[in-house]
Amino acid sequence: MIDPLFVSGLSAMLFVMGLWGAFTRKNAIIVLMCFELMLNAANLQFAAAAVHHGDVTGWIYTVFAIAIAAAEVAIGLAILLSMYNQHQTISLDEVELLKH
Repeated sequence: MIDPLFVSGLSAMLFVMGLWGAFTRKNAIIVLMCFELMLNAANLQFAAAAVHHGDVTGWIYTVFAIAIAAAEVAIGLAILLSMYNQHQTISLDEVELLKH
């Protein structure tokens, strides 16, 4: 069995990598992928806690978080397509609408 501390550390590292990428990148698709990385880190922690405690609640949280992540990607990509149609770019620095 894998040590829960190792899984928690891995989850924390993935979350920090996603957070760092979301704050430092300018491409909207990369920022969206960084949000997904943060959600997957939380899912990993939920699943590890479920296994460690022998409870199904963590698995239920993981399933709901995956469903929320799928909806977030669909809405995010729709927003990016709309932004590309209006501004011909998906760079977050070049879009004047997002600066105000």
